[in-house]
Amino acid sequence: MIDYLDIVIIVLYLIVTIGIGFWVSKQASKNLSSYFLGGKTLPWYLLGVSNASGQFDIAGTMWMVSICFVYGLKSVWLPWIWPVFNQVFLMIYLSIWLRRSNVLTGAEWINTRFGYGRGANLAHISVVVFALITVVMMIAYAFKGIGKFSQIMLPWGWHENTYALIILSLTSLYVIKGGMISVVLTEVLQFLIMTVASIAVGIVAMVKIAPETVAQLVPEGWMSPFFGWRMDLDWSGILESVNASMEKDGFSLFTVYVMLMLLKGVMASLAGPTPGYDMQRILATRSAREASLMSGLVCAVLYVPRYMLVAGLTILALVHFMPQLQQMGQPDFEQLLPHVIQEQLIPVGLSGLLLAGLFAAFMSTFAATMNAGPAYIVNDIYKRFIRPDASDRQQVRMSYLSSLVVVVVGIGLGFFVDRIADIMMWIFGALYGGYVASNVLRWHWWRFNGYGYFWGMMAGIAGTAAVLWVMQIHFSGTNVLYGFPAIFVLSLIGCIAGCLLTRPEDDEVLTAFYRNVKPWGFWGPIKQKVLAESPEFVPNRDFGRDMFNVAVGMAWQTSLVTLPIYLVLRQAQGFWISLAVVIVTSVILKFNWFDKLPRD
Repeated sequence: MIDYLDIVIIVLYLIVTIGIGFWVSKQASKNLSSYFLGGKTLPWYLLGVSNASGQFDIAGTMWMVSICFVYGLKSVWLPWIWPVFNQVFLMIYLSIWLRRSNVLTGAEWINTRFGYGRGANLAHISVVVFALITVVMMIAYAFKGIGKFSQIMLPWGWHENTYALIILSLTSLYVIKGGMISVVLTEVLQFLIMTVASIAVGIVAMVKIAPETVAQLVPEGWMSPFFGWRMDLDWSGILESVNASMEKDGFSLFTVYVMLMLLKGVMASLAGPTPGYDMQRILATRSAREASLMSGLVCAVLYVPRYMLVAGLTILALVHFMPQLQQMGQPDFEQLLPHVIQEQLIPVGLSGLLLAGLFAAFMSTFAATMNAGPAYIVNDIYKRFIRPDASDRQQVRMSYLSSLVVVVVGIGLGFFVDRIADIMMWIFGALYGGYVASNVLRWHWWRFNGYGYFWGMMAGIAGTAAVLWVMQIHFSGTNVLYGFPAIFVLSLIGCIAGCLLTRPEDDEVLTAFYRNVKPWGFWGPIKQKVLAESPEFVPNRDFGRDMFNVAVGMAWQTSLVTLPIYLVLRQAQGFWISLAVVIVTSVILKFNWFDKLPRD
């Protein structure tokens, strides 16, 4: 059980963060731009650290520790389900395209692409619906993670949902009151705390545990990121319950699973960011150049500390917690992280800092999600359809109310979820499949219109529900990612049918969008019209360079993941190879990406 001094530290930390929210509330409540985007005055590096902090979530970290324990180095591929490499697409070119729109939300962006007709209104509504579903599910995801963590770590013996309800309520105070500015300021503080704690845990694990000890406790292939047709990890004779957990995860045909993750991930990345806190950070930057730099910074600062923490906690659990796991029958591996801390495997003092950091990680993700969702209610429903003439004060008050409603609904969903992995797969493996087709076509095909977008999104959302229902009835236990192709095809049919059965958008809308955003893709007829009007216009011919940089960036990002794991495991060969790849890819990106960013 943790020391009461640690609890005092956590309580003091909560008081400080809530205080920041109230301290900046005057600045945040000027208008919607100030409340949701910080007035677009925040430096890109603060937004980048804030965005990285928002992705350093406690539920995701608990899941990553569990898969690192079970799958070893092969676990580095599993976060492709999100997909983690969407940040590479954003840093290379998509953040630039998105920021040039100069809007408040992803739904408002729709008008820059489809205008203001009936099709655009329908597309607008579909984005709002998807955004709110996603935000509610992300709050439920955070609810489940913090509840599981707190039930083990905190001393009062309450139900996990009770802990989660209390902590979410406290976090909501500073987010609702302070808006984007309080979220960014607290997230920077939270990320610094989490980084120090994570690196320290990695060092403790390196000092306390010899690599030979770890090698004796894991199955053959655990320390290699490479794989064959099947996963080929067998925990028999070591920890039998792991094999049952692996069967439940559904990763046995691992090559097929990775191919599906890559296909889904590339398509989702081409679609651009979903309408959540990632998109909000991009729209909050001061220019297109800073939007790209902000997304690049997320990759640069996030992975080394996070995976030092993941690897450190994993080998501490392997060496010191194995007897307890063997006695549990079928343990919940998602609770390894709090168990390692509770068993005092981390030195006194550092455990308190780590706890503060983990609560900070939870709060940053929850705060970012919660600040993003209500923007759609206020800006895209209330302001547009109900009270177009509402004053700034009325709009900010409505922001307070909508934040509260979103949190209550998300918490309600959290009560019906058992595993972090389940809701994560629903969101990233299935629901995002319905988002992909419409949002790839919106950037890259001039003929795609608002009706096509709406019917593609609706077919995707409905298809997600139908496919999950069929899989639950007829293929129970199958990983939901295997339903992605069906969901994608249903959404694509909706896109094409809705588009070709209706007329194209007006030339004025399309030429204005093309001239402002400068996308590459299938824009031939619109490009010719823009060139006829403005012969000095320079079209985007960077497709080849952008795709090359994306491939280099994915290798760069993956090496930033394997580097700290090999460091903590003290595997010299893997560490030096990873470091060499990081250096080479960084040099390529410096000359072929950074030096060619727009100077706006």
